[in-house]
Amino acid sequence: MALRFTVQGDDEAETTAGFHLLLSLGLETLMPPRMLTDDRWMARAVPKTKAPAEESGRGPGVSG
Repeated sequence: MALRFTVQGDDEAETTAGFHLLLSLGLETLMPPRMLTDDRWMARAVPKTKAPAEESGRGPGVSG
């Protein structure tokens, strides 16, 4: 499972401010703030390291 964090805003300034919060948490840029269709603004960030793969596919905390 890939983790992506998204910020949506009404304008570029609002989206950029939210995006900087994601970067301050140690995430890296996947998509810088940009205007999409219908005057919507969006930016995306991802963790710098990938989450460990699940070996059994049963999820954490399941013994057996």
